[in-house]
Amino acid sequence: MLPLRFVLVVSILLLGLAPAGAAAAQSGGTLTELAAGDVDFLDPGSTYYTFGFQVAFATGRPLYRTRPGGSAAEPDLAATMPVISADRKTVTVTLKSGVNFGPPVNREVRAADVKYAIERFFAGSVSGQYPVYFQDLLGAPSQPTRSGVPRIRGVVAQDDRTLVFRLRKPRGVQLAAALVMPITIPVPREYAKKFDAKRYSTYNFYVVSSGPYMVANNKAGRLTGYKPGRSITLVRNPRWQSATDFRPAYASKIVIRTDAYDSNDAAYKVLDGKSMISAEDTPPAVVKEAARSAAAQLATAPAGGFRFLSLNTEVKPLNDLNVRKAILAGMNRETLRAGRGGVLQGPIATHILPPAIPGFDESGGLNGFTDLDFFGTPTGNAEVAAAYMRAAGYASGKYEGSASLLLVGADANPGLAVIRTAKKELERLGFRVRLKLVPQDFVYTDWCQRPAKKVAVCAAGWFKDFDDPQSMLEPIFRGDLIARRGGNINYSMLNDPAVDAAMDAAALLEGPERYAAWAAVDRMIMERAVVVPFLWDTISLVRSKNVEAQVDPYLGFWDLSFTAVR
Repeated sequence: MLPLRFVLVVSILLLGLAPAGAAAAQSGGTLTELAAGDVDFLDPGSTYYTFGFQVAFATGRPLYRTRPGGSAAEPDLAATMPVISADRKTVTVTLKSGVNFGPPVNREVRAADVKYAIERFFAGSVSGQYPVYFQDLLGAPSQPTRSGVPRIRGVVAQDDRTLVFRLRKPRGVQLAAALVMPITIPVPREYAKKFDAKRYSTYNFYVVSSGPYMVANNKAGRLTGYKPGRSITLVRNPRWQSATDFRPAYASKIVIRTDAYDSNDAAYKVLDGKSMISAEDTPPAVVKEAARSAAAQLATAPAGGFRFLSLNTEVKPLNDLNVRKAILAGMNRETLRAGRGGVLQGPIATHILPPAIPGFDESGGLNGFTDLDFFGTPTGNAEVAAAYMRAAGYASGKYEGSASLLLVGADANPGLAVIRTAKKELERLGFRVRLKLVPQDFVYTDWCQRPAKKVAVCAAGWFKDFDDPQSMLEPIFRGDLIARRGGNINYSMLNDPAVDAAMDAAALLEGPERYAAWAAVDRMIMERAVVVPFLWDTISLVRSKNVEAQVDPYLGFWDLSFTAVR
């Protein structure tokens, strides 16, 4: 997920951090996390960005999770690994007993609660943002329902402990992999249905916990611990049973400040302070300094995703392929990467699938598709850019039209430096640019995800939802997933039947054939020049000296449930 909505870390380099269960870890105390913006949603059915996932996984229990130090998902709410039928059209999951909802629900979680969580995901009032992985469930609507929560016959609660998923297509392997996502965090129908019945669900302000922590609430369930744009206060869920969970949940209380807008200042406060952790990718200058003088307080993790500029194919003149190729050819990706900190932040992206994702090598690895002349020079190639501009009808080799491009990005670094660099690069190619700077959480929810606002170029990032190339490509480039009423994550508005058909075919394959097929999809998207990938980045996080912290290998953020205050 930042978009970041969505990061799966394959390997982690921890510089001087104590491992989970180290002797220094102890229970109790208050932990403070500093963030430059709010979560997108607390509602597990609506959230799709990393920060929202971080809170969701501390307060809720999905069917499967990856613990710090692990490389594969393991049962969380589930009792065993999923069973996939021979025809790959049925997936069966058995749930644990003894997992409880916190107040005000105060009862044991049942299979029907996961069924309702998945069904409400498809309701227009909730508007879940990654339906592609669950679209093949029998009876799943192709678009969010306009009223009410649909009943999906492909999700069956056979009894309180048995959940069966039935699919139209043999995609059981992909569905099983996606059961790590917050869509599977249980939601009690008898409690949430009144909130979901509204035009826009208000469950976001009444979320009930199934995890070790809960957002502080009152007797009616209202989240008194959530102050939008200011703070989120987590306290222990009194109904949580540690015997059912692998999380130690050390801290007694976690205060997440979402108004720490200056990321440099926030990082220094964490390094110099007590009982604090960062929620942001640490600014490059601070990373360099911390690596020299406070290495034990710094963690660096490969992010499993990519940073890019999206080019909206429905906004003139970006509807012209030659214009888009000119932008890719002329854009200096080294300066874009420099905006996020340069070489320390990761290699320059040469295509979409990042390192360690299956299909990366098949896409050319670090070299990419070397025969694509419009994307061969990291510093930009003015001659190639000019040739494509002339092919688009602009004799000077630069854009000569009257249209201006709406460019949207974050108003705080490192995103701010990137978006300002992008503006200069576009102006160098002859474009007039209207720059819109907004808080990071608004970049997506209020701008780039709303097609009606006609954002021409969005500074974005995308990180895999699970360890498979499908999760890197299908959600943000599949045409029939474009959500025109909002919540759209196909920022480039790519709607190409050939690309969609190639994705359909790739999704049915396994092993090396699957990875080669998704690499071919990667190439097709690059040939259409709808994004400017410029970084396969790493994430750097800092902590105070008296904090023992672990990186969540799924998110690349600190795992709140494995973080202790000494």
